[in-house]
Amino acid sequence: MPSKAKTGKKLVIVESPAKSKTIAKYLGEGFIVEASIGHIRDLPQPSELPADLKKTSLGKFAVDVENDFKPYYVVSPDKKKKVAELKAQLKDADALYLATDGDREGEAIAWHLLEVLKPKVPVYRMTFGEITKEAIHRAMDNLRDVDAALVDAQETRRILDRLYGYEISPVLWRKVARGLSAGRVQSVVTRMVVDRERERMAFKAASYWDLTGQFGADAGSFKAKLAAVDGAKVATGRDFNDDGELTSRNVAHLNEELATSLAAALQDADFRVRSVDTKPYTRRPAAPFTTSTLQQEAGRKLRFSSKSTMQIAQRLYENGYITYMRTDSSALSDEAVTAARRQASELYGPEYVPQSPRVYTSKAANAQEAHEAIRPAGDSFRTPAQVAQQLSGDEFRLYELIWKRTVASQMADAKGSTATIRLGAVASDGRDAEFSASGTVITFPGFLAAYEEGKDESRGDDDSDEGRRLPNVAKGDGLTASEIVAVGHETSPPPRYTEASLTAELEKKGIGRPSTYASTISTIQDRGYVRKQGSALVPSWIAFSVVRLLEQHFTDYVDYEFTADMEGDLDKIANGQAVGAAWLKHFYYGEDTDPGLLSIVNNLGEIDAREINSVPIADGITLRVGKFGPYLESSLPTVDPKTGEVVESARANVPDDLAPDELTAEKAVELMETAAPEERVLGADPHTGHTVVAKNGRYGAYVTEIIPEMTEDQLASLPVEYYKNGKPKPPKKPVKAKPRTGSLFKSMTVESVTLDEALQLMSLPRVLGEDAEGNPITVQNGRFGPYLKKGTDSRSIGSEEEIFTITLEQALEIYSQPKQRGARAAVPPLAEFGPDPVSEKNIVVKEGRFGPYITDGITNITVPRSTSLEELTRERAVELLAEKRAKGPVKRTTTRKAPAKKAAAKK
Repeated sequence: MPSKAKTGKKLVIVESPAKSKTIAKYLGEGFIVEASIGHIRDLPQPSELPADLKKTSLGKFAVDVENDFKPYYVVSPDKKKKVAELKAQLKDADALYLATDGDREGEAIAWHLLEVLKPKVPVYRMTFGEITKEAIHRAMDNLRDVDAALVDAQETRRILDRLYGYEISPVLWRKVARGLSAGRVQSVVTRMVVDRERERMAFKAASYWDLTGQFGADAGSFKAKLAAVDGAKVATGRDFNDDGELTSRNVAHLNEELATSLAAALQDADFRVRSVDTKPYTRRPAAPFTTSTLQQEAGRKLRFSSKSTMQIAQRLYENGYITYMRTDSSALSDEAVTAARRQASELYGPEYVPQSPRVYTSKAANAQEAHEAIRPAGDSFRTPAQVAQQLSGDEFRLYELIWKRTVASQMADAKGSTATIRLGAVASDGRDAEFSASGTVITFPGFLAAYEEGKDESRGDDDSDEGRRLPNVAKGDGLTASEIVAVGHETSPPPRYTEASLTAELEKKGIGRPSTYASTISTIQDRGYVRKQGSALVPSWIAFSVVRLLEQHFTDYVDYEFTADMEGDLDKIANGQAVGAAWLKHFYYGEDTDPGLLSIVNNLGEIDAREINSVPIADGITLRVGKFGPYLESSLPTVDPKTGEVVESARANVPDDLAPDELTAEKAVELMETAAPEERVLGADPHTGHTVVAKNGRYGAYVTEIIPEMTEDQLASLPVEYYKNGKPKPPKKPVKAKPRTGSLFKSMTVESVTLDEALQLMSLPRVLGEDAEGNPITVQNGRFGPYLKKGTDSRSIGSEEEIFTITLEQALEIYSQPKQRGARAAVPPLAEFGPDPVSEKNIVVKEGRFGPYITDGITNITVPRSTSLEELTRERAVELLAEKRAKGPVKRTTTRKAPAKKAAAKK
């Protein structure tokens, strides 16, 4: 049979459907553009390997650690249909163009497609930094082969992460808690957040005082601050270390008494200007955005999380609005420089554009210049006003930020002058006091007309003076003084990381790749290692345990320099200067005196889990990280005042919303003193004789019975089973009886509940009787309150107390009414956070079928399991809604419904 003729079409494969639609518009009819929808294959879980491979050197990691670390890939189950479709398209094509992203990940996707599709037609690698007509045509003129070195680097990184996670995570499961994970970058990032919290916990505040005053001259008045006393500089927050010690020499450290007495002695003093110093002021624009700086600035200015920023940027790129958003480079192409300079001149005037174009290079450790900076797409930029109608609210805000930064980067410096006035007087007690005031006046805004970079929170005194205009005075001029007051201060601890400042620090240290920062920061929050408090990142106590274990037993693998060096090694592989298999062998097996990961795991020795999960807080009080969360435990034995017997050490739960640095020794003592008793004996059940106790559990207070263990005599009296040969079987371990339990009503506490109430609670559900058809009706308490149950038909009732008073007649009356699904009384929201900054509608938290969720009436998002309602803040709610919007509407599929069967063809 003759082979089917080719169609003359060329098959182009990209990653995403959005990208394929945009590219298809520019390529025309001769091309078929399809999307692989990300990676088509990956390493399987070892449990998913074929049975004959599980016992081989592949079995532990799905990587052959004995044969050059060769990975075993499988096509993902959800991609098999897509692969079949691509193969079918390829059969009719004359050429294959692999047009995935130009970074390592994109190169690996292209290579996997090549390996799986096995094309028999010419194959071309096609890359572009933006999706515009000009860029696509340029890419067609610069085709190449798949870059083997880039693929090797990505594959090495993937295998490295598998080795790291699969060897170290099980140690965390055994010694800290099940389900925890370790990661090459995520564990180091977690350590950074924990280290910052440790600094805050160890910090000791120092107090210092100074003076402020309002001073008047003929040309106007201004505020000044005390700078020196008797020629010695007045101490500020920068003169103290984190132990609260004064480190600067020859400074005047004022306390409250010295400051207030000086203020009083200066009330009638003769103040005069001692010097006026004026200097020119110049400020240069910031470089165009890289992945890292975009995440930082979107966090500061737009309150976007790193994850949300990257999702929105992805959509802008795929739809042709910006250049590729994963880049370490701050350089602009010649076309972009021309476009930015032209637009700045048109919008602000030719004087706002410098004579020569500005050239930027990256300063970050391990920076790669593989891509252009993130900028508006095209050889001429569309202004925000021109795209406003085509973008969603968040997309527009991010595009506007990128546009402003790009245009400003090619604009002139801001110019002005900074003036510093020194003034002073001799106090009535003889002390010489000198005050200082500074002000910067911008005379030519330059790039500031378009854009000003944001700043992260910093320590120390806020001495910002930009925009402050001082009066025109001269040396020797007399001044009138008023409102001279003493002001007290305390030094502040290092600020917690925000997503923006953490991203900046990661880039500075060269840890990880900027393209992965968003997912890494999201992962450590999803794992429960870090939570958000406002915009600050706060580590959990379980993160302290994980980091402590890794620091003690896997020191190098959470070392900042070691991790950065690994990133440098991976860059060498990407540049063809090293080979992945050899590097992995050294990492895993070690060499000479340099032990590999395998040797370290096999020689861990004894790890004291209790010690790893313990943090001393105060004398006699230790924080423990337990199965159900952190708690405080007294190391001193507790004596029962009635019996004089030594009982179990006293404990107290640690509130979920209490940050580690807030758990001071004083707070620990307070929690121990105010802790409700963990267990209170109520008495004995008169029917069973079992002891009934009230307890405080992780999920609330409850009552239960204590069923005693069977005695030896009772065990001996159990019937004996025999084998067929007549010999007795070994005695079976008796099945332990399940104790009755019952949650306390909201009106009850462990201290107040009585034995009779406890017996009632443990008797639930209460059987009321049967309906006319013989169906039993019960009443019980549930997660959403008290309710009746008849088969599968449940009906809510009023209050918990009604559980013990409602009658069968009342229940039947309720069941005689139609079931009200949507017309019941409105349930008040669990929390309210005010208007959303995007939709301007009120944000509330409601209880839903699958748990609590956040909504503004338009967008809904489930509250993450890692975030409790108590610690949910307005900032976090706004951020979660923004992330949900950034993902766009959920695409509805029709694959559930099977197509109608066609009638069989007649033979």
